[in-house]
Amino acid sequence: MLARSRIVTALVFVVALSALVFTAPTRAAAPAKAAPAATDAKPVDLNTATSAQLEAIPGIGKSLAERILAFREKNGAYASLDDLLKVQGIGEKSLEKLRPYLVVAKAR
Repeated sequence: MLARSRIVTALVFVVALSALVFTAPTRAAAPAKAAPAATDAKPVDLNTATSAQLEAIPGIGKSLAERILAFREKNGAYASLDDLLKVQGIGEKSLEKLRPYLVVAKAR
């Protein structure tokens, strides 16, 4: 009787484990579909962007967009994306998340 209950317990464990193994890749693959849509958009030029264009970027709200524009008005054109580190509220981690969505066009 004890051997039979161990076999049943082992079978339940194997079934539960296989359910986790075979469903995990499906859940992990779903977010990958959303990422290409975000990268398909043309990056916004930091030196010509409007507040609305900046707010459309994930991670930039109204107040941060206003601080980015105020910094540009006060200090002139951005020389590189790294200049965003000088804007209050943008640190290294935030900048890395914003990089795919922003560019600094070369002066003509």
